[in-house]
Amino acid sequence: MTIGTKMHQTLANLQSAAADLQTFALETQDQNAKKMFTDMNKQLEQMNQQLAGRVNYVEKQEPQYQMKQQTQQQ
Repeated sequence: MTIGTKMHQTLANLQSAAADLQTFALETQDQNAKKMFTDMNKQLEQMNQQLAGRVNYVEKQEPQYQMKQQTQQQ
């Protein structure tokens, strides 16, 4: 598994976790829990944006890590 693949999987996992937290925030009636889930969701969204920027940088510097290119080669 290449670093590109690992970074894309991590992005997908972050997006999934952020979506779960958003769902938890919407489903709970406890205002403290709602705030906690919302805050955690925002943190994950920021991490997701930062990692996405890093992925884009790496893919520009190292084209072999581009996911589209790998898919076409297989």
